[in-house]
Amino acid sequence: MFTGIVAAVGRITSVQASGADAGVRLTIDACGMPLQDVAPGDSIAINGACMTVIEKTQQGFMVDVSRESLNHTVGLDATGEVNLEKALTLADRLGGHLVSGHVDGLGTVCKFAPINESWELVIEAPPALAKYLAYKGSIVVNGVSLTVNSVEDVATGCRFSINLIPHTIEVTVLKHLKMGAKVNLEIDLIARYVERMLSVK
Repeated sequence: MFTGIVAAVGRITSVQASGADAGVRLTIDACGMPLQDVAPGDSIAINGACMTVIEKTQQGFMVDVSRESLNHTVGLDATGEVNLEKALTLADRLGGHLVSGHVDGLGTVCKFAPINESWELVIEAPPALAKYLAYKGSIVVNGVSLTVNSVEDVATGCRFSINLIPHTIEVTVLKHLKMGAKVNLEIDLIARYVERMLSVK
């Protein structure tokens, strides 16, 4: 489990294909995120996707990303900056909300623009995720726990807006978003269970 509070902006420094139409092995520079308490087999969220550490390096760690994961996420197939968060311990504060690290779908950035001292981010989610989005509800975008400011159902899905404060822009890779960019989305865990309970007769 995670909280959606990014611990560090790391960098994918190497992407090695595991074989034809297979997954990839990533080498990641943790960029100062403490790894003394991390061992092979532990989980780290990379841009919101939970991955298993297979090896520690001098400055970071390595993970294997399956073809299935690559098909359902963005940002894990090329070098560049990524949001990092280590898995929760029982002693950690729950600063964001309960996050599983399982990407539910890809959203598309429709707007990303400054408004006074903050930034407005508008994302269109696929139709399958529309019912899980609610005003003042929680959503994870590329591993960042955020609050939904507005929700609008459209013919192609559901558009929701988020207000990003300067601190969030400074300490995450959301600063690099552009119109049309794809992002990893994870819906609120509670909403998922409520929908299941209501659907069972």
